[in-house]
Amino acid sequence: MPADFPYRDPALPVNERVDDLLARMTLPEKVGQMLQLDARNDVKEIVSEKLAGSILHTSPAKMLEAIDLVAKTRLQIPLLTAEDCIHGHSFWPGATIFPTQLAMAATWDPELVERVARVTAVEVAATGIHQTFSPVLCIARDLRWGRTDETFGEDPFLIGELGTAMVRGYQGGGLSDPTGILATAKHFAGYSETQGGRDASEADISPRKLRSWFLPPFERVAREGCQVFMLGYQSMDGVPITANRWLLNDVLKEEWGFTGTLVTDWDNVGRMVWEQKVCADYAEAAALAVRAGNDLVMTTPGFFEGAQEAIERGLLSEEEIDAAVRRILRLKFSMGLFENPRAPDPARQREVIGVAAHQDLNLEIARRSLVLLRNGDGVLPLDPTKDFKRIAIIGPNADDVSAQLGDWAGDSGQVDWMPDGHPREMTETVLDGFRAVTPDRWDITHARGADIERLVPDPEGATYPDGQPRPPISQGAPVDDHLIDLARAEAIRADYAVVVVGDTVNLTGEHKSTATLELQGGQIALLDAIAATKTPMIVVLLNSKPCVLPDSALNAAAVIQAFNPGMRGGRAIAELILGLIEPTGRMPLSVPRHVGQQPVYYNQLRGQHGTRYADLTQDPLFVFGEGLSYAPVTYDDLSVSVADDEVTAVVTLTNTGSRPSFETIQVYVSDLVTSVTWAVRELKAYRQVAVPAGATITTEVTLPTSACSLVTADGRRVVEPGDFELQVGRSSRDRDLLKAGFRIS
Repeated sequence: MPADFPYRDPALPVNERVDDLLARMTLPEKVGQMLQLDARNDVKEIVSEKLAGSILHTSPAKMLEAIDLVAKTRLQIPLLTAEDCIHGHSFWPGATIFPTQLAMAATWDPELVERVARVTAVEVAATGIHQTFSPVLCIARDLRWGRTDETFGEDPFLIGELGTAMVRGYQGGGLSDPTGILATAKHFAGYSETQGGRDASEADISPRKLRSWFLPPFERVAREGCQVFMLGYQSMDGVPITANRWLLNDVLKEEWGFTGTLVTDWDNVGRMVWEQKVCADYAEAAALAVRAGNDLVMTTPGFFEGAQEAIERGLLSEEEIDAAVRRILRLKFSMGLFENPRAPDPARQREVIGVAAHQDLNLEIARRSLVLLRNGDGVLPLDPTKDFKRIAIIGPNADDVSAQLGDWAGDSGQVDWMPDGHPREMTETVLDGFRAVTPDRWDITHARGADIERLVPDPEGATYPDGQPRPPISQGAPVDDHLIDLARAEAIRADYAVVVVGDTVNLTGEHKSTATLELQGGQIALLDAIAATKTPMIVVLLNSKPCVLPDSALNAAAVIQAFNPGMRGGRAIAELILGLIEPTGRMPLSVPRHVGQQPVYYNQLRGQHGTRYADLTQDPLFVFGEGLSYAPVTYDDLSVSVADDEVTAVVTLTNTGSRPSFETIQVYVSDLVTSVTWAVRELKAYRQVAVPAGATITTEVTLPTSACSLVTADGRRVVEPGDFELQVGRSSRDRDLLKAGFRIS
């Protein structure tokens, strides 16, 4: 049966429905559709008075209230509901919380990341959420930046591989798929190129630099169907990203053909008034944002009055508002929200949220995310067949749920309806993991050993200028000699000491950049004390981003990097140490020896004087792509050929150990002579292969010759004919790479 109004008729084409609805809307209704407002505030005001088209941070109770309120509006336009489901359904009690994006990146496995995103979407969709603010496609450069944990690391190619996989997983069968959610690629673009690691600072990036490194991951997901892009906070060359028409319109929409929806980040439009001070009032800011190409305006309530005033003052036309609203309505019609607003489904929630199969996948990716960085004298793996062992599990993060889950996860502070976070029994800490997987005859002891921080009020005041509450700030806790003495005693009695150190959610995230990368509080004193006992020490780094390590950690028997590994991460760590699984993770970024080395990313430009500081090497402590196996694997006999616009590398791998190895064969390209300064090497392909114990295998990896490109001085990406070098090996470190030349003519 045809609907009473054409826009309600699902048999009509989407564009006809949009035209009909838009013609019926008043200016306030149009402007309201552009608002994405914080549902922790008064939902009645948001929906009934501001006429908002989208809400975020919606508690389960307020979700139902908002749906009821929409039904009472004149046109009953369904809401688009959004949430920060960054590595799982962050703020739904009992949802599956996976490793953080940085930890996922250590798997180097797009198929596995896609499966994680698919599970996340299935759980999220059952709760009435339509959009996740993920994946993050920012490039990690300065590790002091607080949001490093949200990235896939430092390499544009790897970021593109994993980001595209995550978009596919989130969006499922497309806009009409009720188990799919909208992926949001962020933060477009260059937000992570900070000044001194300070969040949202001016990004010193030229258009050519953007095209060279920061735009390629976004271009890839745009061309492969990502439906929403979110802006960063920063300005570039004095222009706030919210007002950057060249980037938002000329590049994204016209050059790349993006027809999706743009959403600002938190109060970007307001920040142009009260923080960046490039606009005198909300009318000016609204006009600037709309004319630059923005659609959804996140958490700037003043946009409602500001946009209408801008039209009255002639700063903006209603037709320009219409263009943005048209994109929003097209999205809602294409998702079928007018017919099925995809409200929360309690029965479906019981079927899919936190179920055993999802927890199994969580354990699988946690295992794959762990990186073995040091293994002196082959102390690992420990042998669980031994008659008796005493293992001391020590450290402030050894039994800390928050450290396991990381930021955007329940009690990390962004919402107010989960003060205690997720159910405790869902998370296995490192201590839990050892108690679960070690033989019954072994003795597992525990000592905290040190505190990381004390929280104190922010001296700048209780709220930010926009009224948001300021969280407390983290101060390093003093060394507690009593805690250290208890830990030392446990270590002396033990055969091995597993010391779990790292950071906290208060040292992670938006506006939480750090001035240093050192371990905070009493952790260095703890490591020094345990090292002095001569009990073999296994250091586990359970942190949001890499840290600078003291000598006591660097000289430990083993070092394992475990970026926040999610709910099952503690078990995975115990399994790795006992040799129940193989170490397969590879570093998605480089780690400095000292904070003063920042930035230390591997694909540095050629041309600087020397390779060291006067007082310190420039060589990173650990490099992009690095990671050990329990079995040594050698790379030999590299050959390279070029045919049919493809470069093919053939290499032989030999496992000389008694355990299987899972190798990530990394292929880098170096353009030997370039018309502009360019990177010494760039990752352009990789392949993961199993190498059985004692086996020799020959494998090949191909890449298109178009991947051997650079960006010219006038901003064009081209392949310059000439001589190249293919570099193949186990990491980006020069000594780990076999090299062979090839030519593109």
